[in-house]
Amino acid sequence: MNLFAAEEETNREKARPLAARMRPRSLDEFYGQQHILGEGKLLRRMVDADRLGSVIFYGPPGIGKTSLAELIARHTKRRFRRLNATGAGVKEVRELLTEAENALSSDGTQTVVFIDELHRFSRSQQDILLPDVESGTISLIGATTANPFFSLVAPLISRSQIFEFRELDTTDLLQLMNAALQDSTRGLGKHSVDVEDDALELIATLSDGDARRALMALEIAVLSVAATTKKVDRTVAQESLQKRVIRFDPNGDDHYDVASAFIKSIRGSDPDASLYWLARMLESGEDPRFIARRLVISASEDIGNADPQGLLIATAAFQATETIGMPECRINLAQATTYLACAPKSNAAYKAIDAALQDVRTDSVLPVPMHLRDGHYKGAEKLGHGVGYQYAHDSDEGWVNQDYLGVPRQYYEPVPRGHEIQFRAWVDKLRLQQRTSTNENDS
Repeated sequence: MNLFAAEEETNREKARPLAARMRPRSLDEFYGQQHILGEGKLLRRMVDADRLGSVIFYGPPGIGKTSLAELIARHTKRRFRRLNATGAGVKEVRELLTEAENALSSDGTQTVVFIDELHRFSRSQQDILLPDVESGTISLIGATTANPFFSLVAPLISRSQIFEFRELDTTDLLQLMNAALQDSTRGLGKHSVDVEDDALELIATLSDGDARRALMALEIAVLSVAATTKKVDRTVAQESLQKRVIRFDPNGDDHYDVASAFIKSIRGSDPDASLYWLARMLESGEDPRFIARRLVISASEDIGNADPQGLLIATAAFQATETIGMPECRINLAQATTYLACAPKSNAAYKAIDAALQDVRTDSVLPVPMHLRDGHYKGAEKLGHGVGYQYAHDSDEGWVNQDYLGVPRQYYEPVPRGHEIQFRAWVDKLRLQQRTSTNENDS
């Protein structure tokens, strides 16, 4: 027996940060994720019925994936074994699975195998887990910050329930921090420090749903005044927070989700939302050239001929971004963003080219009408190429009634917005004349 075990444990406890000390001890102490863990929700029903199976916890860091895995093992009275995929190899995985199988055979105790950063496992490492997951030898809880539908093998996905974790809201973070302030054993209650409400709200707001970040800032704030003023105001709270770092992965969901929100806000004619998502991308470190390319695409996909000037402005913004770079090009991007958001919208050209491509891909290829074929070489007339072609500019209207396709097809449908109002009137007039002339010829 180690005579110094108690003292050693006390020393280890002192060294642990507040976020580690305040880990929930029961499901009732767990904050957030009520959309999956609340009364009657699927995960809670699985835990209460002791039918856990294999589950994947997917979401950003600092919101309780590891804590909940430990609580579930405790609540269901199962052994808990943890691996981190960044440092574990095939050997460690096989040893753990063998240990779990032996425990199940000897005393009937199942094992919760918690694998953090599961997406870091190779395909072969993930495949090793499949037989034991399927047989029920282990209850796998995998935690990942990457979208599991892109990062995990399909057989593992099909054998698992996937639960998406969300950032904690301000109310959850405030409850957690107040609990830490009142707890004299694990928390900060023994310091008797007065923390103002607006200081707590500032920490909760700037922690972006990350409980670990919130508790770390709270601990710094309290300890920094514990021997002096014993008061944490908004200024102290601000000084205790690190510079805000917006989560960003150039290949992750945030990259695509924020870009999607940006384009959809432009499409929805909301300049304020568009500017917010633009600022979010720029502040998080998104490549401004990626943003500029998206603006050029949107100018044709969403604005189109309702305002042809949009494409010129978006292209100019792209060129300015390439030439100037950050931070000044943020102004060019903002100008193009607000212009496109406020411009009239049309996806008629976008729909038209897709419809034409569909015909080219699925129908018989149409031959070029003889009168439209190249007639600028010697002998072309003998082949009939270019014979009968009418030069449109010879007409006072700049238009002649001439077949340019050989079959009746209609792809472009201008919308009644912006410049396309004029396009629609003009195109409808010419199409009517063409149909009338065709009907007369048929008669």
